[in-house]
Amino acid sequence: MFYLSLIEHNLPVPPHLLNRPLRDAIKEELERLFLDKVISNLGLCISVYDIQSIEGGFIFPGDGSSTYKVVFRLVMFRPFVGEILSGRIEKSNADGLRLSLGFFNDIYVPVHLLQQPCKLGPGDIWIWQHECGELTLDLKEEVHFRVADIRYPSIPIEQKEDAEPFAPMEIIVSHDSFNMPYLNNSCVSTLYYIISFYPFLLFRS
Repeated sequence: MFYLSLIEHNLPVPPHLLNRPLRDAIKEELERLFLDKVISNLGLCISVYDIQSIEGGFIFPGDGSSTYKVVFRLVMFRPFVGEILSGRIEKSNADGLRLSLGFFNDIYVPVHLLQQPCKLGPGDIWIWQHECGELTLDLKEEVHFRVADIRYPSIPIEQKEDAEPFAPMEIIVSHDSFNMPYLNNSCVSTLYYIISFYPFLLFRS
């Protein structure tokens, strides 16, 4: 789920930080640039793990910042294919489900990927019509899923006014089981979801 990624970056350090210890100033700038951001093909940045090397300190004409070549490691969130994760149902409506991982609250399950047969019940709550009985997908219910694929969509040129915010990282997963006390293992089937992480800016390596 979490791993270290080694990155080299030419980092301008603004003048107001130059009165601080160099490593502290550089780490602050790295955190401002990368924390809570999605880096294409790497995942979501959780924290700056360490700084390996710092070179340079050049000031270019017309720019008051000092530019350093910095080699550093980031703690990244990117589940591996086959990994099993847990989340909770945060929202249910005619478009499908929205799940939460705790630190991600924008995880979407489109209607066409819900387990079939299913129907939309009272209060826009989805009901899975399983052979063992009806399973209500209640809000806050915990679900488990297996990661099948990870995608990094291109930034759209235009979006409709009512469209959901752009998701720079999408994870396709398969659902293994609901933690329902009345549903035993013989009643467990597989669901397919798309998990979208969109509240983060997209950086391309």
